[in-house]
Amino acid sequence: MDGKQGDMDGSKPAGPRDSPDIRLLSNPLMSDAVSDWSPMHEAAIYGHQLSLRNLISQVNGVTTDWHTPLFNACVSGSRDCVNLLLQHGASVQPESDLASPIHEAARRGHAECVDSLIAYGSNIDHKISHLGTPLYLACENQQRACVKKLLESGADVNQGKGQDSPLHAVARTASEELACLLMDFGADTQAKNAEGKRPVELVPPDSPLARLFLEREGPPSLMQLCRLRIRKCFGIQQHHKITKLVLPEDLKQFLLHL
Repeated sequence: MDGKQGDMDGSKPAGPRDSPDIRLLSNPLMSDAVSDWSPMHEAAIYGHQLSLRNLISQVNGVTTDWHTPLFNACVSGSRDCVNLLLQHGASVQPESDLASPIHEAARRGHAECVDSLIAYGSNIDHKISHLGTPLYLACENQQRACVKKLLESGADVNQGKGQDSPLHAVARTASEELACLLMDFGADTQAKNAEGKRPVELVPPDSPLARLFLEREGPPSLMQLCRLRIRKCFGIQQHHKITKLVLPEDLKQFLLHL
């Protein structure tokens, strides 16, 4: 009788929101990829911040394909949702390399989400065997804003996917702008990948990018070496402190690559 009371008196049966244990049962009409999503996963991927606030107790819920609400928020690019989840204890490090929030944000070009993840301690150089580092993935997908954000935050410019460096990825996309950016941050133009090829050997010999590589060959200038060394001393996530140094403004901008 109790189970049918809602139908008999016309009142609405108790729903998921009436219970502290909010669950979304698998729907046979939904695809396998989303059939085990909780309401929290759905709110995160659609950027529904108010709904997310009401469901925050499931902050680290995981689907069968290892998606967390934080991962979904990085898919959608909602910085507000990312920040809300992080403020309530969302884990920045993935339980599985199949769904890494910072890799997904970098791949999709969501620089603000990358910034928030770094601020909450995400491993900026986390390497996944089939994806590489977040920097490599951003370079591979030509996401300049994310590449710049990762480099400014202290990402290792030479860590990529296996022996393939971010500069190798950029060479394949023929992006002169990204190549310049990586080299300004100390990318090794002589690094060889698993096939024994340098980045310059991945581009046509008469292309503008090939000429750029040739122009940048040889050891860095003393000025560049000093900049890279000072930045390295600050360490990951500390480069914002450069603005507080008692130095001429032009020198601070030089150190910050502005």
